[in-house]
Amino acid sequence: MKRSIFLVCVLLTTLLSAQESTLNWRTDFEAAKKEAKKEKKNIFMYFTGSDWCTPCILLKEDFFDTLQFAALAEELVLLEVDIPRKTDVISPAQFAANKKLVSQYNASGGFPTIVVINHKGKVLGSEGSYSSSLRDPSRYFAFTKKMIAK
Repeated sequence: MKRSIFLVCVLLTTLLSAQESTLNWRTDFEAAKKEAKKEKKNIFMYFTGSDWCTPCILLKEDFFDTLQFAALAEELVLLEVDIPRKTDVISPAQFAANKKLVSQYNASGGFPTIVVINHKGKVLGSEGSYSSSLRDPSRYFAFTKKMIAK
């Protein structure tokens, strides 16, 4: 019995790790626009503070790290716009590029925020904030499905 439980735990851990690695988060905005145009997909911009924003970390666990999101992500070009506090998380050039995207597409500066744009940069919709006490990602799933349909 203990062996069976152990095997199930190992299998689940492997599946979750494999799922995480299947998401292809881009960090280059211009490359994301080219890919979106070529593949006729919208760009799903995720504004995060990966090393300090508790709601961002919880949204990753509750939404981005799910198999349901992985399936939806196949219809989108994913672009992570990270504004970390630690200086060694991303390069200075990437930090500057991300700050520029924040000023263009996330003027309120709220984290986490998702903005969906087309390949030309036109905003199609946005969704922001996440309750660390409720931990209910259902509105993010609904929003994502709606943005895929556009």
